[in-house]
Amino acid sequence: MISTEQFLLKQFPALPIASKRHKLLKFVFKRLLHEKEFIDFAQRYPLLSGFDFVEKALEYFEFKIATTDSEIEHIPVTGRVVIIANHPIGSLDAFALLHTIRKLRPDVKVVANELLMSVPPLQDILLPVNNLTGNTLKRDLKNIHQFLDDEGALIIFPAGEVSRVTPQGIRDRAWEKGFLTFAERAKAPILPIHIQARNSLTFYATSLFYKPLASLLLVKEMFKHNHTCIKLSIGKSIPYTSYGDSKIANTLKIKLLQKQLYRVAKRKESLFKTESAIAHPVNRVELKKSIEHCEQLGTTNDGKQIYLYQSEQPSIILKELGRLREFTFRSVGEGTGNKRDLDPFDHQYMHLILWDPEDLEIVGAYRFSPIQRLMKGSDSSGLYTDKLFNYQDEMLPYFEKGIELGRSFVQPRYWGKRSLDYLWQGIGAFLAQNPQYRYLLGPVTLSAALPQRAQAFLVYFYQLYFPAQGDLAYGRDSYQLSEELEDELWRFFSADDYAKDFAKLKTMLANMGVSVPTLYKQYTELCEHGGVQFVDFNIDPDFSNCIDGLVIVDVKYLKAKKRARYIDVHQRTLEKE
Repeated sequence: MISTEQFLLKQFPALPIASKRHKLLKFVFKRLLHEKEFIDFAQRYPLLSGFDFVEKALEYFEFKIATTDSEIEHIPVTGRVVIIANHPIGSLDAFALLHTIRKLRPDVKVVANELLMSVPPLQDILLPVNNLTGNTLKRDLKNIHQFLDDEGALIIFPAGEVSRVTPQGIRDRAWEKGFLTFAERAKAPILPIHIQARNSLTFYATSLFYKPLASLLLVKEMFKHNHTCIKLSIGKSIPYTSYGDSKIANTLKIKLLQKQLYRVAKRKESLFKTESAIAHPVNRVELKKSIEHCEQLGTTNDGKQIYLYQSEQPSIILKELGRLREFTFRSVGEGTGNKRDLDPFDHQYMHLILWDPEDLEIVGAYRFSPIQRLMKGSDSSGLYTDKLFNYQDEMLPYFEKGIELGRSFVQPRYWGKRSLDYLWQGIGAFLAQNPQYRYLLGPVTLSAALPQRAQAFLVYFYQLYFPAQGDLAYGRDSYQLSEELEDELWRFFSADDYAKDFAKLKTMLANMGVSVPTLYKQYTELCEHGGVQFVDFNIDPDFSNCIDGLVIVDVKYLKAKKRARYIDVHQRTLEKE
């Protein structure tokens, strides 16, 4: 805890302990630092540490926190995030923020100054920096970077000190750049939280004349906040794509972000494009009950279960599907920016769900529907893909025997575990039960986070080797290659050796730090030559300006091994029944 002796030794190392001046300073600082109260607290609660210590301290001061449930939902429940806040009190406001964030993020830590680092029970939830000299150790900076790389929630008070009197009221001084450096390096969203509180007039008057003395008064100010309440205004997250523009100088970004924080308190329009925090997970027990009422299509070798779900009403299953979609798509630079990725089509389509009965988790899902269920004669407006592509009359035969697929995802924790293959087994089970369907069609996304040259190479390659077999459809905002780039790509690919050109494509993408998207590889590996078409590519403004390729798969052309794996195995089961 706080020790006056240690404080004096650190601040006045040359001052003799036996001197009258030392004794006088000791007498004064014992009262300024409330050493007795800290000792009494430590003796009453000797084993408290971390968040338990924070909670007990807030309880000791009877310090209340006011915020709204709707704003609490702005706090991301998973994933890296840099939380920035003003620092009006310089003490208990940090505890209040930690306490609030920790309810949803047990992994939260706060960047701390030397005063808090001198409190041993807090050290496990702090990441130290040197605010006074700016000479933060490389080891400490590395720890902060690693914490964000590990998907932690990091609280930073960018001013590095308590708010002071300004012509605009009680405000932070100009912010330091550290918070922006941490956020940009991790490409983490920034969550602004405004804290409404203030210290005493004595503190602010002292600040005007002698700031060091005012800093020493902070502990005394903390005790003045006994039986008080502060208000937290929690804004929406600012994604990296919104604040990370390299064309804007960091000094201007910092000023805008500081201004944005104070706008949050006044409910003013955001200076940055924001996105809602992803919705909180639904109750696992209720989800399990709902899933088990669905039709089960099969079970995988490792115990995952494949279900078929459809409902015209809002449900707990749809809520969780929408949450996981948004979480998964955002992790690869996509997403709607809403708390859940849901649309009216979700009530009209069926959903193929891969369920983990041990962890009570939806592993992944595919949204699909026989197309004739959605058509009104030759009117295709009931299809999801109709809002992306302008269909031509030559598509009608595909519609008659087709299934539209889309919105597929596997949540990140199950990546690399054959989960997408299991979803295809579910599709195969449906096809085995409904052999009248021959075509699978739907949008396959290229993330807007891909380098533009990578997007161009992928679009050109897949239209080169898997072209449309007729006048079928055109993107409503069709992706267009410039003549110069198209000429470059024409010279780059031989156009007569798929394996050689695919190897060149992979090498080119690897040089850009990316790879061929999984679904593009999977769709094209399903069929023999002639079984896959990439009809056109469209830019989707409602989905982070991603590029959607309209793919058509002719099940008649499935490779023998793929047919055996995905369809025949289910047909044999049906025959036994």
